[in-house]
Amino acid sequence: MKKILIPALLAVLPMLSPAVGSLTVTAVNRLPVARASQTIELTATQLAPLGETNLNKIHVADATGRELICQAVDVDFDEYHTPDIVIFQSDFAPGATNTFTVTAGKKQQFKPEDYKVYGRFVRERFDDYAWENDLIAHRAFGKGLETWKGEPLTSSGIDIWSKLTPRLIVNEWYMMGDTFYHTMTDNGGDDYSSGITRGDGGNGLWADDKLWVSKNFVMSRTLASGPIRVLFELDYDAFDVNGLQVAETMSISLDAGSQMDHYQVTFKPVENKNAPLTAAVGLKKVKGEQIVEAANGTLAIWEPMEKNRGMQGVAAIVDPKSFVKQAEDKLNDLLLVNAGPDNSINYWAGNAWDKAGKITTADAWKKYVDEFAQGVQSPIEVSVSAGQ
Repeated sequence: MKKILIPALLAVLPMLSPAVGSLTVTAVNRLPVARASQTIELTATQLAPLGETNLNKIHVADATGRELICQAVDVDFDEYHTPDIVIFQSDFAPGATNTFTVTAGKKQQFKPEDYKVYGRFVRERFDDYAWENDLIAHRAFGKGLETWKGEPLTSSGIDIWSKLTPRLIVNEWYMMGDTFYHTMTDNGGDDYSSGITRGDGGNGLWADDKLWVSKNFVMSRTLASGPIRVLFELDYDAFDVNGLQVAETMSISLDAGSQMDHYQVTFKPVENKNAPLTAAVGLKKVKGEQIVEAANGTLAIWEPMEKNRGMQGVAAIVDPKSFVKQAEDKLNDLLLVNAGPDNSINYWAGNAWDKAGKITTADAWKKYVDEFAQGVQSPIEVSVSAGQ
């Protein structure tokens, strides 16, 4: 028996190896362009050799030994709201390789000034969901707004709140009320009316050469709210799509330092679940708009702000592999995409205001969107190995 058991035990021993003290993360930018505020994601599996299951205790340092802010994120809203990944950010020179050291230690403790993103459900403003980072801010409309006597609105479009400060100001604007944020201040304000349009990146389904859209969202879930990424989900009741009833769940995330939100949308046909779906991602049409890019699933527009308050860029980026064609209706410029066998789409949309001082011309907006689209197709390559 001993001759049989000893080899068996030896076979198990490698699985019982002790935790390592550190991990080395190597991150490579394959593009010949500089890439600022790139978010690196590390999964629980990649971090497992550290022997720490609480991802809130993970720490990351750059090559100089400087500790970076990192955030544990729950991406699936499981029963215990357990984090699944750890994220941190770094700037990359063209073609650069950056290295980082990952260790386990005390639970992360953040200071208010560490937060570059924020988002929440706003019951007091008729069910808004509002979110922001250091550059942009948006909101989506909940069911309570449909029946508000003052100014009812039925829309699943994405509204823009125009920022002039890197401070997080969503709560401040709601605290002061709509009279305040409808008046431009040194911090910016609400100077965009999405109305019943798709606004800045709202979606729908395309059938019979027509856009079909949902009503306001009926449920929201916040999965993460900083300091690096805000992540939440919105549920929309079933709506008519040329005789087919389709519900929708939309996951939205926004990282610090980005002009673009990330949307992951699943459509849920009530019947005939195998029916092929063509989705549409939209940007509100504006008088005087200039389309500066329209190719390979990327649409970028430079347009006048309302009330002569400068110019802004809006854009949408979809996967070129699922891109069908560009289209339009009376209210929106559209990108059509195949939803695929799982009835889902994945896209990016965002904006920039020239008065904010970062992107001030149509050419600069085109450059930003083009390089962002390249980055979507060529993400930072990450590998993890045991530390030295």
